[in-house]
Amino acid sequence: MTSAQENAGGSGGTGTVPPVLSFLPSGSWQVADAVDTVLLDFDQRHRRRCLLHTEAGQGVLLDLPVAVRLRQDDGLVLPDGGIVRVCARPEPLLQISAPDPRALMRVAWHLGNRHLPVQFSWPYIRIRADQVIADMVQGLGCEVRPIEAPFDPEAGAYAAGGHHHHDAHD
Repeated sequence: MTSAQENAGGSGGTGTVPPVLSFLPSGSWQVADAVDTVLLDFDQRHRRRCLLHTEAGQGVLLDLPVAVRLRQDDGLVLPDGGIVRVCARPEPLLQISAPDPRALMRVAWHLGNRHLPVQFSWPYIRIRADQVIADMVQGLGCEVRPIEAPFDPEAGAYAAGGHHHHDAHD
């Protein structure tokens, strides 16, 4: 047992937490084969090392060499071969729509200029709830609607293969 497993504690009174050996990208495995699920918001889905708690109350230790951007329906492979499904937790967002594509592009530029994570889903844009940004967007002539939904923003130009890796950030 590693010191990370000993320090993480465990469920079921054993004192050990199974480590995640690897992850499987969405579409590369059968979701119906999942033995459990972790429900994570956007920030919780970009990690290198942390203790995750499944819906069934089991602890699993994510301890990968680099931070990985986990997405809806990715799988976390356990030592016994079981796969824990990653589900994106709904969170407070703003859904932005515009009277025309040019207005939506203009808003997208302003959001990017502020380095905000943005989810593009034509004909709208989703961002995290932020009243200051909502006021700015409305001032640009667009509609803002508060919603609760999973947030899966664009990974960015430097992300590789749809899964974001940032060696400098844990």
